Amino acid sequence: MKTLLLDFRLFITLVLISSSVLVLDKVGWLNFPKIVVQTVTTPIQYGIYESTKVVGRQFSFLTEARFAAQQNVALKEQLAGLVLDKARIQRELNELTALSNQESTLLPRAYSLIPTRVIGVGRYLILDHGTDKNLQPGQAVLYKDQYVGVVRVVSGNTSQVLLPSDPDSKLSVFSQGEAGRSQGILIGQFGSEMLMDKILHQEPINIGDLVYSEGLEGELPRGLIIGKVSQVFTRENEVFKQAKVEGVFDTKNLDVVFVMEGV
Repeated sequence: MKTLLLDFRLFITLVLISSSVLVLDKVGWLNFPKIVVQTVTTPIQYGIYESTKVVGRQFSFLTEARFAAQQNVALKEQLAGLVLDKARIQRELNELTALSNQESTLLPRAYSLIPTRVIGVGRYLILDHGTDKNLQPGQAVLYKDQYVGVVRVVSGNTSQVLLPSDPDSKLSVFSQGEAGRSQGILIGQFGSEMLMDKILHQEPINIGDLVYSEGLEGELPRGLIIGKVSQVFTRENEVFKQAKVEGVFDTKNLDVVFVMEGV
């Protein structure tokens, strides 16, 4: 009973205070206290509002940055896939182009050719076929009607090709130009140079003349283009003269070459 009485008194007190506040506010006596309170709380409220905006912008930036990073990773993966696809398509196109070009020459009608892919270029040209395609040392390697080299070493599924510019290479050749033809021995030099030696002094040879295979070396047919004359070395009272020969194409640019099965 005592507790109920206390609660009732508290209730009556709160009602009276509330009523008094409402009456005082209505007659305008609380305007000054309200102005004081607002003067104190408004900066605090503004600071909280600005802090909330800054935190919101930072959170939004982090969210957008994370999303952008995820998109960047996805785009990089797509780009890598496109690069690989482009490389594959370009390689297949190069191979088809090489096959088409080879078909347009007379050689496929005269000889049996095995298309092989170039998988390495150093001192020797490395091909992706060997005994798996019955390749043998001594077989000529061609690109269109041009001589690339001769098979030197054969393994299970690779083979090495000796290039005419190699110091170990020697070929019987002849040059042909407007002034006539000459015969000689083509010797490989270090690098990509070749030297046509043992040319009779009276035989005509000039810069720009094409150099062809003579066809005296095993399975190498006659008439394959090997290079062109870039310089002639002539000495008076000498029986022989020499000529510097350069290739007509860069071996490093070859994707597919053709191994000749037999003459």
